[in-house]
Amino acid sequence: MKLFRTLLAATAVVSTSVLGTTVAQAAPGADFTGIAALSNCSASLVRYAESVSTDKALVLTNGHCYEGGFLQPGQVLVNKNSTRSITLLKPDSSRAGTIRAEKILFGTMTKTDMIVYQVNETYASIKSRLNVTPLTLAKQGPADGAGMAVVSGYWKRIYTCSVQATIPQLREGDWTWQNSIKYQQPGCETIGGTSGSPVVSTSTGEVIGVNNTGNEDGEQCTVNNPCEVDADGNVTVEQGAAYGQQTWWLYTCLTANRTIDLNKSGCELPKPARRH
Repeated sequence: MKLFRTLLAATAVVSTSVLGTTVAQAAPGADFTGIAALSNCSASLVRYAESVSTDKALVLTNGHCYEGGFLQPGQVLVNKNSTRSITLLKPDSSRAGTIRAEKILFGTMTKTDMIVYQVNETYASIKSRLNVTPLTLAKQGPADGAGMAVVSGYWKRIYTCSVQATIPQLREGDWTWQNSIKYQQPGCETIGGTSGSPVVSTSTGEVIGVNNTGNEDGEQCTVNNPCEVDADGNVTVEQGAAYGQQTWWLYTCLTANRTIDLNKSGCELPKPARRH
């Protein structure tokens, strides 16, 4: 998982950008619009296709970026209070200002690796106060070969490549993810701190996934070394491979008033384990 392990090693490479002494260059079809930074990860200000300006705004990142630490396999957070501070960027990657979460609408590291925060102000308020607009979540996962960008608010850096394949199952340590998005290399050699970055379509500008991990050492199925499992159960390891997770499943659980209902028929998101 692209959290802390490589942060120190990467600091020397991109410190000038972080300090603001260079101007970040946006890749075609993707700049820093709607991009955010957390204390330990990247994130993005997002909206559903049906969202309206008076809705409370949403922020997307990884489940493993949770301020309380890694979530356990099978653990699902729903409507959990949060006061997390989130820094929003301008399109040129300079700092726009800060917003604050009021709760976690949904969070897990099971099947996908995703947290959706609800913040304490509306999209209209954020636009008026900070002049920041959200990215729109795509309603379906990306096709193989689709152009994409991983846009990191933590590092103020954009990686561009394409989708190589959708992996039926990805295992890392105790966690298992489904239909993971594998990036075509070179171009998207993500590093620690890029966790939670949106995977943005370079043709539509929509969020087609959330960046979360890569195989760093060539090990098999260990933390920071995910392995691929195909439909027949065959395990494959590729050192240097990087991956994102699906976000479109949110739409399968969305109600008419844009709330998440995990009991909705056809909902693809995992549900909290029942207490006995």
